Formats: sequence, structure tokens, C-alpha cells
Amino acid sequence: MPLHKVIYLSNNTKLYLWKITEDLDTLSKDTKLKDSSIARLESMKSESHKKGFLAVRKLLQHIDYNDFDLYYDAFGKPNLKPQGCSIKDMHISISHSHDFSAIAISERNIGIDIEILKEKIIRIAPKFMDISHIENLNVKEQIEKATVIWGIKESIFKIKNEPGISFPKHIFEDNFIFEDKVATAKLKFNNKVEKFTIEFDSYDGYMFVCAFENN
Repeated sequence: MPLHKVIYLSNNTKLYLWKITEDLDTLSKDTKLKDSSIARLESMKSESHKKGFLAVRKLLQHIDYNDFDLYYDAFGKPNLKPQGCSIKDMHISISHSHDFSAIAISERNIGIDIEILKEKIIRIAPKFMDISHIENLNVKEQIEKATVIWGIKESIFKIKNEPGISFPKHIFEDNFIFEDKVATAKLKFNNKVEKFTIEFDSYDGYMFVCAFENN
């Protein structure tokens, strides 16, 4: 299907969601790819990953960018080429989970993560978070809050993108109330403490989390 939803966040940020219902041939049609992207797509073994990759390019084309405007730094972080001297350079972050691909476009350095809500997150929570943050909650609430916390860590990692960052050792979410749909977090790494503002929400069985780097 075409663009599924646009979510307006703070800091002049837009989150674009594509719900993947098409087959590969349909997604490939009229999708412009540079040679390196064609090679990357062909190297993917998972059909789900291929669909997610192509859906991201469909989203770019919907907002008047394309695959040729997207490039990755040495650590794999996506960037957009400047679109002209009169337009601010925009930051981009990308995520894909099962039936959804997502991109976030912002004037600020941003990280986005989208995750399907699954009970498995409770079992692995002790490996990446302070489990006191989900104590005394029912199972549904534990799944939602643990998924947000995973998304916080993933989205901050996407912003910083530095080798050696550990989710449990270096990224710390401040306790938050789920219903507020906002949070704060810190990255303590290489003798520095950096702060981040978080926005999140659930949608159609998924959780999206967006991290903004505080100036």
C-alpha cells in the first residue's frame, strides 16, 4: 500500500510509516536504486529484509528524496545529501520491523526505532535494562514499557553510532510514566555524559521510539 501514516513529533520532526502489504515485485516497481543499493538488496537472504529495504526507498520517494540522496557513513549511519543552500540540512533515521518500515526526518540529530510488541521482550529484559522499571506491572504493561526502553537504547545508539557502546552498561533511561509518552535518558561513555529527550507511542501492535540529542 502507499504511505500508511505520518506522525508529527516535536522539533519539526515527521515520522513516516509504510505498512508492507506488497510483494517484492510491486515494491521494486518504479523504485530507483543506485548500484551499491542493488548489490546490497541482492545480498539479502530474508524476503522481509528486502521488503523493508524497498519500503524505506518508497518512503524517501514520497517525500521527494530518493535512494541517490541517501548515504551511509563509515559506521553505517544514514545521512541525507543537502538539498540546496536555502534549505536546512535534515537528519534521517530508519527502522524496520516485520510489517512496517519507518523513517524520521528532523532538523535535529535523531534516532528512531520501531518494534513489534511481543512477550519475548520480558524474558530478555534483564540483559539490557534495569528490571525495577517494570516491576509491579501487569504483563501487557511490562511488554509495552520494556519495548519502549529497548527502543530508547536502540535509538540513542543510532544517534551516536560509536563502537563499544553497550545497552546495559552505557545507556540509562530515567524512570518514566508510560502514559506520558515522553522520557529522558543518558549516555555515559568515554568519560562523557550526554542527555537525550525521548518521545514514544504505540500504533497497530507496534511501538515507535524517537530519541533527540539535547544540544
